[in-house]
Amino acid sequence: MSNEPVPLSPWRVKLHEVIFEADTSAGKLFDFVLIWCILLSVFMIIMESVEPINDKYGELFFWTEWVLTVLFTIEYILRIICLGKPFKYIFSFFGIVDLISILPTYIGIFVYGQGHNLVVIRALRLLRIFRLFKLVRYVDESRVLINGLRRALPKIVVFIGAVFTFIIIIATVMYMIEGSHKGSEFNSIPRCMYWAIVTLSTVGYGDLAPVTVPGQIFASMVMLCGYGVIAVPPAIVTIGMVESFRAKVDNRSCQQCGSEGHEPVAKYCYACSALLPESHDKDGE
Repeated sequence: MSNEPVPLSPWRVKLHEVIFEADTSAGKLFDFVLIWCILLSVFMIIMESVEPINDKYGELFFWTEWVLTVLFTIEYILRIICLGKPFKYIFSFFGIVDLISILPTYIGIFVYGQGHNLVVIRALRLLRIFRLFKLVRYVDESRVLINGLRRALPKIVVFIGAVFTFIIIIATVMYMIEGSHKGSEFNSIPRCMYWAIVTLSTVGYGDLAPVTVPGQIFASMVMLCGYGVIAVPPAIVTIGMVESFRAKVDNRSCQQCGSEGHEPVAKYCYACSALLPESHDKDGE
């Protein structure tokens, strides 16, 4: 796929400004209406699960949901239209969420069942509420968190891999200690792995417990190790957030792929290298 930017006609540029930019009056109004529609839809799905309420207002819920689904469908199509490289948006996190949020209602035409309740996934789109308000402090902090998690993700993946290896070793040792004991519930390594995960995470359901002295000693050691294990991910995320805080980002959205979270001095999109629009923030905040 070419990285060359796709020229946008003036009306598509204006449409992008309304839909993706939260620093303009039209953008704020668009986000405000969208968020209330999402809240209404999620509220109806919750109320539908209450049988007396659904019996009384079921028909109203049904037609309101269809009106909202049509509006969300139009919004999804407009988001695709106003981007120079729509496939980058379609396969992005929010692009997938936007699509999933409208599919259950249409699927319900052909398949009636619990799948309709998947519309609750629209709640994920409430993350855009941070773009609605011109409260720089909260917008900056939300972006620091998101970018901090993004920076920490590779380290967390490596950490989880190491913990998984540790769990297999613990499960094998526990199986060797307890597995030969008559009546022991540690009768397989997978079952011991379940115990290791519950114990190492300090959850401790208590449904499995060693009965031999060596097993209890080993379990005590695993419990103590658990405190060290649960302390590592917060430290990794904190380091990522500190790094993210040092590289602050603004609210500009790429007109080609819709990516956000660019540094204030950035001229080109980090995702597709397209030229970024000028900031709409005129007050210098």
